[in-house]
Amino acid sequence: MAEIKATTTLDTSGKCCPMPMVETTKAIKALAPGDILEIVATDVGTRRDIPSWCERSGHTLLSMTEQDKVLRYFVRKA
Repeated sequence: MAEIKATTTLDTSGKCCPMPMVETTKAIKALAPGDILEIVATDVGTRRDIPSWCERSGHTLLSMTEQDKVLRYFVRKA
């Protein structure tokens, strides 16, 4: 699989619900349609929140990985 190139990266490490989602929503609004937002998080609640948010908002979750308790998401803006 080819590496996904993010337009911008949002690091929410160390922040708890609801801040990762609040910051993700704000960050994606600043992007153009088709741009890719990389989200770095340590809050395990984002495992559920980000995919659900993508479904509701129409954005595309391209990738979700976890390594050493760090979650990394790539989301394409609708």
